[in-house]
Amino acid sequence: MGIDYGERRIGLAMSDPLFIIAKPFKIIDRKKTMNYFDEILKITLEYSITKIVVGIPLKLNGEHTLQTKVVYEFINQLSLMYTYDIITIDERLSSVSAKNYLIEQGIKTGHNKGRIDETAAAIILQEYLDSQS
Repeated sequence: MGIDYGERRIGLAMSDPLFIIAKPFKIIDRKKTMNYFDEILKITLEYSITKIVVGIPLKLNGEHTLQTKVVYEFINQLSLMYTYDIITIDERLSSVSAKNYLIEQGIKTGHNKGRIDETAAAIILQEYLDSQS
């Protein structure tokens, strides 16, 4: 499972059973789902997830941002609560790529921020899957 962790939404992506292709799965709206860790656990149990790939936001020059620290705190909490393998991957420009991809597909992104987040999660997961082959 891939995760694009944001201030408002958590984008999720899943791979196919052969771990070749990542697809957007869903978003968790943090304002509507206060206990999003339970929601993540529920999904991982339902889909027998064993690895979670989390995108780490960095500046273009590779330096950490304030959001980088927030994502690492999320990862630390996740690792304390669950025993999954958690892999981190550089997510620079994944949201920009996701937005551009959706626009190319003719999908309006103005009121579809969740689509951007779950697509960014798929891009993050796909990068990891590609690195494993």
